[in-house]
Amino acid sequence: MSPIQEQLTALGGVFLAAVLVDKIAKTGQVTEAGLTCMLGSLLVRDPKDTLEVYGGDDLALREGYRALVGALERDPSTLQREPLRYALSMLGLERQLAKRDDLLETIGKRLPQIQSQVEHFGPAHENVIAACGALYQDTLSTLRQRIQVHGDMRNLQQPNNASKIRALLLAGIRSARLWRQLGGHRWQLVISRRKLLKELYPLMRNE
Repeated sequence: MSPIQEQLTALGGVFLAAVLVDKIAKTGQVTEAGLTCMLGSLLVRDPKDTLEVYGGDDLALREGYRALVGALERDPSTLQREPLRYALSMLGLERQLAKRDDLLETIGKRLPQIQSQVEHFGPAHENVIAACGALYQDTLSTLRQRIQVHGDMRNLQQPNNASKIRALLLAGIRSARLWRQLGGHRWQLVISRRKLLKELYPLMRNE
């Protein structure tokens, strides 16, 4: 993969988290494959490449890529407005998190505990989702900027759905951090759209 495709893989993770949050908020449903991919991405240490963070295959990232293409093409018919808003908010929150060593330390300490839960229960188990959601609540939701999730209140008020949304936002912000570590910048999304799309289309070739 080219360096830009490595960045796009991580950005695909941000957008996948955003798409899944939108689905839970609106329908109360989410695919286990997407949830497993994103929660698993929180726990990968020292990956040999970016793809390994997402299970070694970008098949699960397709929905994220689609939302990213819609955002970059600026076509009203394919633009997913809420996921785009969530994705941009996650990129902004990651910048705030980067300045908070105390929160990064808390996340660093608690992820190994979540890892042991995953080994015991599996990545998409409700205990793991609850632990990830609680970690988001104790760290990122204390920052000044908040992500406002819009949807059906019947879905948003279910504790299980609320935990899934928080867990996915945590995973999305982990992907945003990875994207920035790979050299990603927000201005690329504005001034390098065509270049990004050219590299992104081949990632979707297996659709």
